[in-house]
Amino acid sequence: MRSHKKINSLLTYSALFILTLFFLTPMYVMLVTGFKGFEEVSLKTMWDLPRELHFDNYFEAFEKLSPYLLNSLNMVFPAAIISSILGSLNGYILSKWRFRGADIIFPMILFGMFIPYQSILIPLVEFMRNINLYGGLPGLVLTHIIYGIPITTLTFRNYYATIPNELLEAAKIDGAGLLSIYWEIMLPISIPSFVVMLIWQFTQVWNDFLFAVVLTNPTNWPITVALNNMAGSQVIAWNVQMAASLLTALPTLLIYIFLGQYFLRGVMAGALKG
Repeated sequence: MRSHKKINSLLTYSALFILTLFFLTPMYVMLVTGFKGFEEVSLKTMWDLPRELHFDNYFEAFEKLSPYLLNSLNMVFPAAIISSILGSLNGYILSKWRFRGADIIFPMILFGMFIPYQSILIPLVEFMRNINLYGGLPGLVLTHIIYGIPITTLTFRNYYATIPNELLEAAKIDGAGLLSIYWEIMLPISIPSFVVMLIWQFTQVWNDFLFAVVLTNPTNWPITVALNNMAGSQVIAWNVQMAASLLTALPTLLIYIFLGQYFLRGVMAGALKG
């Protein structure tokens, strides 16, 4: 019996190790290529370590991407924060303040999660033109807020549904209203869900390319669109391109490296409450 468990553990860890190598392989190629000189870059030597470290690739990549970094920051923070707050309010209302039509509104909000981005691009562009938000960051932020509401609403609604109704009834007896209950009771105990949603939304909005390339003009491009346009049309400096790719991915990598434990705690807190 004990040997059987050891074999199962060995097979499990072996499979996890192989999958880890599989997913880290592109990261390895990107990292080593970013430190190579231009003459070292080829398909034959893509697995080889650089003969010497060329940090100038990263300086050049940062110089090209830096004008667009502020655009990404101005996009990602308001989109992540506002969509999380709206999702929290929706989840609170839909789980604790029952009203006629709530069972219809909630599925309609969730339906937004299953609408492909490509299917609404043309009407979205026309809508943004009509409200004079096409080409700038506010229209892109608004788009991400709206597309983020379904997942944030679902997460907060499920989290709030596990909170005892007696807690709210006691607050009502003490004279608390809808907003005061949310601010004094629901908001403080939903910090784990806010951490999960902020990290999730930050990642989704930062990595966006489709909405960004369609809805913004060149001066308002976020960093992901600028990265795509670094390739050029003839000779591609893959070493600089790979360095730029790592710099573009760095914020989300740092988020999960330093805040990943809080993300997992928030997910587990919701799972345990569920």
